[in-house]
Amino acid sequence: MNRFSLAVSTAIARVTGSPLGPYQSAVIRIGFSLTWLLFLLREFPHRAELYGPDGPWSWELARQLIDGNGAFTVVMWSDGRLWFEAVYALAVLASALLLVGWRTRTMSVLFMVGVLSLQNRSVFVGDGGDNVLHLMSIYLVFTRCARVWSLDARRARRADEACARGERVTDRVGPVLWAVLGGVLVAATATGRMDGEWGVPALLWAAWAVQGLWWAVGRLTELAQPRVLLDVVANILHNGALLVIMAEACLIYATAGWYKIQGSRWQDGTAVYYPLHLDYFSPWPALGDLLSASGTMVMLVTYGTVLVQVAFPFTLFNRRVKNVLLVAMMTEHAVIAVVLGLPFFSLAMIATDAVFLPTPFLRRVGAWAARAREAMRTPGGGSGPERSAPPTPEDAEPRRVGFSA
Repeated sequence: MNRFSLAVSTAIARVTGSPLGPYQSAVIRIGFSLTWLLFLLREFPHRAELYGPDGPWSWELARQLIDGNGAFTVVMWSDGRLWFEAVYALAVLASALLLVGWRTRTMSVLFMVGVLSLQNRSVFVGDGGDNVLHLMSIYLVFTRCARVWSLDARRARRADEACARGERVTDRVGPVLWAVLGGVLVAATATGRMDGEWGVPALLWAAWAVQGLWWAVGRLTELAQPRVLLDVVANILHNGALLVIMAEACLIYATAGWYKIQGSRWQDGTAVYYPLHLDYFSPWPALGDLLSASGTMVMLVTYGTVLVQVAFPFTLFNRRVKNVLLVAMMTEHAVIAVVLGLPFFSLAMIATDAVFLPTPFLRRVGAWAARAREAMRTPGGGSGPERSAPPTPEDAEPRRVGFSA
């Protein structure tokens, strides 16, 4: 009983004491924001046909569907072209700012609004990766995904250094951004734009209120207990969201694998062979012909895909086997991106897989990137003067509670 109590106490302390997986959450933040940003930029010339007033799925048809399913989209607040362009531009801007980790808490909410608004406007546009992105944009709101590899993390380090020198640090951008977005929420609610919906609007109001409370506790009170309580709640939400993302990835692969087992198309190899010869999925016909020319290759790809997808959820407790299958799945998605011409589906799935990447590997990648950046900044390509590495989230002391963490 003592061992059980100790294990429970240790687990509770670990879940509430700090946000787990800071590097993994940063990677999925970068991965999903980059995927959506690249998609929006590539489809920029066709934006009006996909999500705007020139599309075959008209505004009236979309209005009827949304009235029936209660989906959230700000695009439907007006049928004007100017409003659509403003929403599309906001989605691009929020994706770019979330990618670099600027005001991440606010940008994660705006990123979610952009994803839901455009996708719910035209639900028949997508290749499968849009469903993953749709869900992950909601989960990202609950994560503390800017602890590393973000402008917020760099700004927090500089603020801590300034505080250590006895300097006063004032954040003016955060309160202004909070007030402006609060005004938008009030106006949208007062004009009835959110009538008939409760899920996403409630989340928007909750995020706005919590952000204001977070700033007020960090700036207007000297008591430590409220700050600790907010950190504990934020850590629980972050760790819970990270667990949901992992469970979502396992569910995607498990269901896909088991359905493939039951299908005759995957048993005889035609599920891999025929897509390689469809014009819609053949950006490189010669490459598709080369892969499908060998029956052995088709068999290995077919049964290897099923085996990896079915086995992956059962290998999470074996680090070595899990890492091998993780590399296999990422490689498979990279091949799909090139051979079948589905880059954004593959990017979304690779970003999902990244939640399982080992921390030591990600830290080494971060160190390599830091050295490469320093080498580029140093004239002549030298290594430059030695600099101390920034503290990692595992080693750093609890920081001030502010708008950006």
